Amino acid sequence: MKQHFANLLDEDEAQIDMTPMLDVVFIMLIFFIVTATFVKEAGIDVNRPEAATAVQKDRANILVAISDTSEIWINKRQVDVRAVQANIERLYAENPQGSVVIQADKQATTETLIKVMDAARSAGVFDVSIAAQDE
Repeated sequence: MKQHFANLLDEDEAQIDMTPMLDVVFIMLIFFIVTATFVKEAGIDVNRPEAATAVQKDRANILVAISDTSEIWINKRQVDVRAVQANIERLYAENPQGSVVIQADKQATTETLIKVMDAARSAGVFDVSIAAQDE
């Protein structure tokens, strides 16, 4: 009988309760997901012009790319010039502290660049920059 109680005690001590550890891991996972910053891309690679006065922009949340054939890309989607303002308004509503950065290719037409800048300002975003490379 005494040996039977000893076996029961050994079985109880052999089990480890994993619930607190799983709770901690789950909370850490939520913490890392919430604090992560996500890199947004315009959708295409652009051959940007060089500028001696180019500076790094930290909070560029709305990226608009203009390809060498004057196609406009926002969030990896090709957008018609008439829909640029609506897209920028939607993205600006999601993050009002953000700014618009236009990544125009060297071969893109100035007309397309001006239309995108006008659309951004019409959407209520006055912090508009044009991307360039350091020399």
